[in-house]
Amino acid sequence: MQPFTLYYPIKYSKVKPLPLFSCKVSAGFPSPANDYEQNPLNLHEYVVDNEATTYFVKAEGDSMTGAGIFDGTMLVVDKSLEAIDGDIVVAFVNGECFVKRLRYEKGKAFLCPENKGYPTYEIKDGVNFQVFGVVIAWCHKSKRNR
Repeated sequence: MQPFTLYYPIKYSKVKPLPLFSCKVSAGFPSPANDYEQNPLNLHEYVVDNEATTYFVKAEGDSMTGAGIFDGTMLVVDKSLEAIDGDIVVAFVNGECFVKRLRYEKGKAFLCPENKGYPTYEIKDGVNFQVFGVVIAWCHKSKRNR
């Protein structure tokens, strides 16, 4: 079994809201009129819907890069949500932990990577399979080019 570390959110009362700018960030030419701040944003409150059932875990590898999940990306996972077709989930398969897109087709379940270099995994009868939560958000730090 591949070891992994779960990270739980800190208590809400210890989180300090940060400034939220009301302008949308354009990948083209930004408008100079959008130079003002709006209400503070508490990132914890924004991504965590149910604190008691939410945990964080770091992704390892590159099988989900097509979804924007890279090696080291921090996943926000809610274990109270029922996984539906198309959700990105954290799942245990025969003792190993994976992050993959869950798909249902013709009565069968599949764990699908978001990188064509990896195979889709069919959940067959007799396989020890458990969804350990639905990924509700993710973030990764931007690296500065030096």
